[in-house]
Order: sequence, then C-alpha cells, then structure tokens
Amino acid sequence: MKRTAVLFALVLLLAGCGGGSDTAAPEDRSSNRQQADKTETTATSDLRLVTIDASGGEEVKVWVEIADSPDEQAKGLMNRKKLGEDRGMLFVFPDEQVRSFWMKNTLIPLSIAYIDSDGRIIDLQDMKALDDEPPHYVSTEPARYALEANKGFFDERGVKVGDRAELPG
Repeated sequence: MKRTAVLFALVLLLAGCGGGSDTAAPEDRSSNRQQADKTETTATSDLRLVTIDASGGEEVKVWVEIADSPDEQAKGLMNRKKLGEDRGMLFVFPDEQVRSFWMKNTLIPLSIAYIDSDGRIIDLQDMKALDDEPPHYVSTEPARYALEANKGFFDERGVKVGDRAELPG
C-alpha cells in the first residue's frame, strides 16, 4: 500500500512538471509561440550577410555574427553545441596581420577563411573541436578578417583561396 502511494505521488509529480506536453491553454501556447518567434527574429536580425563569389561561379551566402571587440573575439563560438547550416562568425580586426586561432572550449569542428583588407580569401583551414594545443591555426598571409563556419562549409560550396568576399560595412 505504501509503495503504491509513493508511486502514485511520483506519477502526479511528473505529470505536473512535464514541460514537454502541450496541455497549456490555447492562448498560452500562442503567447509562447509568439515569444519564440520574437526571439528567433531578434537573433536573425542581428546577423549580417557575407557573400562569397566562389570559383565555381556561384554566390555563397553566410549569415554571420560580428565579433569586432577583443571580448567578442576571445569568446568566439566557444561552448556552442551547434551552428546553423549557413551561419558563421566574422572576426573583424582593426589592421591586417598574420592571425592565429585556436579551438579552446569550442565544441563543434569549424572551417576558417582568412580574408585580407580587399576581401580576397588568402587561406582556408579546417579546425578540430576542442583543439587548444599549439601550433594553432595560423594564416599563411596577413589577414584583416576571419570567417568561421561549420567544418567543410567552404569546400562543399567550392570556395577556394583567391575567391572574393563581400563583407558587411
């Protein structure tokens, strides 16, 4: 009897804490959906477009977050569990020099395109998740920008060294 009462209490507790069921009133579900849409729209409206004229003749579009402060650049894409298919992060530096990136606390494998001041892609590299051991991912030439996307993104779309990127102003 005692065991049945404990089991019954547990079932009631779990039913009340479900969160995954859709037992909310229709107006509550609508409000929740509107909030989710608002968050999604806000996040998307913060993204900027980078367009790459790929060697294969196609335009490759990447929606990016901009990292233009030292704090944003230090954090980068750390601790993220995923990155959208056509999403990335554009690192904008005040000058052009040889750049070095690492993957400390970066959970997803990435590809990086180093880009010079004229928008020319000067180097492409694949980076392993959680790789913080030297040598780091160093550009072959001075770069002013670095564009990170999911690993294989550039290769799958025919982007090559020498291609040009139109960067947000």
